[in-house]
Amino acid sequence: MATNVDTRNVLGEGVSLELSGTWAGYWVAMLRFLTGWWFFHAGITKYANLWTSADPFTATGWLTGATQGTVVAPITVWFGNNAAWFVNFMIPLGETLIGLALLLGVLVRFAAFWGAFLMGFFYLGNAEFAHGFVNGDLMGLLLFVTVIVLGAGRIMGLDRYIENWELVQNHPRLKYLLG
Repeated sequence: MATNVDTRNVLGEGVSLELSGTWAGYWVAMLRFLTGWWFFHAGITKYANLWTSADPFTATGWLTGATQGTVVAPITVWFGNNAAWFVNFMIPLGETLIGLALLLGVLVRFAAFWGAFLMGFFYLGNAEFAHGFVNGDLMGLLLFVTVIVLGAGRIMGLDRYIENWELVQNHPRLKYLLG
């Protein structure tokens, strides 16, 4: 994790943001844990509802009823009509695995990228914007981007140790998936 981010000339002023302090580290770890729990819980409860609920998770209604005129509507409608089974399987699986990776601090940037992808897709698919452009999907997207940018897996996460593995040392580009 960077110890000091210098953002000179932001709106004509020199600004420096210190990220090496103890409180900043705990806050980044807290964001990672909360985001991870949010997604892990969302995914695992969708699986639990398959066996315990008369109304199990299905994305078919959302897929076929995507807001017309949005960027993703043609994609979601096609999946809703032709491959809803795939989405109904992958959404809970993705949420569970992304959440678990964030909770453990393993492959954090890779997992957070896919979390941001999902949240971006949800944001664009729900894009009626009747209540403005800022909504929960956008906030989730921003959480995942924050986790990516700040290398949250290096703080109280297993990525800190994985970066020292010989495989990662021999292939430095793998570090872009970690932390």
